[in-house]
Amino acid sequence: MVGIVPADALTDEREKLEEWLSRGFHGEMRWMERDREKRTNPRVLFPCARSVVVVAVNYYTPQKHSNSNDTGKISRYAWGDDYHDVVSEKLKALLAWIKEEFPSAEGKVCVDIQPMMDKVWAARAGFGWIGKHTNLITQDFGSWVFIGELILNLELEYETETIDEHCGTCMLCIEACPTNAIVEPFIVDSNKCISYATIELRTEILPDEIVSNQDGWLYGCDICQDVCPWNRFQKVTEEKRFEPRERNVNANLEEIFNLTQEEYAARFRRSAIKRAKLSGLKRNALALRLSKISDQDSE
Repeated sequence: MVGIVPADALTDEREKLEEWLSRGFHGEMRWMERDREKRTNPRVLFPCARSVVVVAVNYYTPQKHSNSNDTGKISRYAWGDDYHDVVSEKLKALLAWIKEEFPSAEGKVCVDIQPMMDKVWAARAGFGWIGKHTNLITQDFGSWVFIGELILNLELEYETETIDEHCGTCMLCIEACPTNAIVEPFIVDSNKCISYATIELRTEILPDEIVSNQDGWLYGCDICQDVCPWNRFQKVTEEKRFEPRERNVNANLEEIFNLTQEEYAARFRRSAIKRAKLSGLKRNALALRLSKISDQDSE
């Protein structure tokens, strides 16, 4: 999906961001507190910005998780190659082509790492709407998309239509979240989120509330997307690099425990799973092992 919108400041979204931060819902993600101007105004991030080319890339593949006691589930987005690399490569190629056509063109590629509110820009570009679980929902691919932007110094023709929110009265994602992290429609408290805890949190042990509701997740969590009715429109991606690597749908817990730093670096090279670091993966695996033992004892 591709859409082009003016590089205007996100005034309303800035207010929502400030409120979310003031409630402490970002947990220990301190970088969310920094660069607020850049995060909500592309002309602060890239002073000559005039247009934002927004892209979304489908990453869905049909493999299913196992509920084996010996393994931990990995979020679908991390099954294949790191999306930062894949989407950045595509956007850099697009920028190179634009520069050939328009020698005066300058641009900045943004894929998650840069302070851009990706889902907001995708909604502005007419891709879909931000659902009650706070993921972008598209009518073409459901929510299984990666988002990126190319900020340009060129005035272009812009999208004029957006898509209204179509969650309606559905509450499935809110009801399905085992930790009640979706504290109200369209608002997630990261402190309660399994994905946040298993990927971003840097504590030596996971919070008790997460461990008791971990539901087999080693890295990330897809529950709110798995139950979303709009994901019946999911389509298998044509990008081969998003197909699962070996042992990346479910990871064997014993293998994770025994990984050396060198083995970890080799196994997860160019993988989004690096984000959790080896210590984080081992912490998550230990929590899973203990919770599974506890479940067996209670039976």
